Amino acid sequence: MMKLSTRTRYGVRMMLDLAQKYGSGPVLLKDIARKEDLSEKYLSLIVLPLKASGLLKALRGSSGGYTLSRDPSKITLKEIVESLEGKIFLVDCVPDPKSCTRSGVCATRDVWQVVADKMTGTLESITLSDLVRISREKSGGSSNYNI
Repeated sequence: MMKLSTRTRYGVRMMLDLAQKYGSGPVLLKDIARKEDLSEKYLSLIVLPLKASGLLKALRGSSGGYTLSRDPSKITLKEIVESLEGKIFLVDCVPDPKSCTRSGVCATRDVWQVVADKMTGTLESITLSDLVRISREKSGGSSNYNI
């Protein structure tokens, strides 16, 4: 079975929450954790790669918290997933043909490349703004829907 890690699923949920509140100032991690029914401690580990990749800003002090580093329409799911999972590929030989002696003659490698390209393209085409819109549609206008 192929599936995204919990870290990525929770990271996307956290980023969606921040996108829904974009422009309203920093949001405390404990507030996101409470709203999303997630562990604050676990979220504190997820923010590290998101900050390192430039997707989040952390503000210290009494009015501190987290905010998106740029407009939600400028942040794609691909960026979020790759900051939490690494580059998207299904088998080692896709990014590194030298990892397998059969790479040059293997028909299935070409299939895995196409699948990875389609996944990457799809994730690149969806922004946090798109998720905010979808969330509102699914919740009937309320922003309480979780993905």
